Amino acid sequence: MVSLSSKDIAKEAAGSNRSIGWFKCRAQSFVHAGRGFFLLCLTQWNFRIHLVAGLGAICLGSYFRISAIEWLVLMAAITLVLCAEALNTAIERTVDLMEPERHPIARDAKDMAAAGVLIASLFSLIAGVVLFGPRLWRLLLR
Repeated sequence: MVSLSSKDIAKEAAGSNRSIGWFKCRAQSFVHAGRGFFLLCLTQWNFRIHLVAGLGAICLGSYFRISAIEWLVLMAAITLVLCAEALNTAIERTVDLMEPERHPIARDAKDMAAAGVLIASLFSLIAGVVLFGPRLWRLLLR
């Protein structure tokens, strides 16, 4: 039988407390991310538009019973646009905080972040046309 000294017990408790602290920090990260998602939904019209479009695409995917690979492409396209929109919003807010007055470099930073959303949205549109175009066309020609 192994006997533990009071130092061993203290070390064991400290390690356990560190593990609990680590998990609390990770859980808090999810709380912050959830708050960010809520703020995006609450304050950003474009995010809501992209979210509704993504949900519509998911409904179409379910209706047409797309394949697993097509689901991966669809979900990647939706995720790409929502992430781009979130990053665009974060960049815009940070630029506004750092440079509240109009400034050409601040404008350029915001325009480039918005271009990222546009690129992601165009990719998603193309993916949607490739995935659903022929199916919708056949449905209309019935």
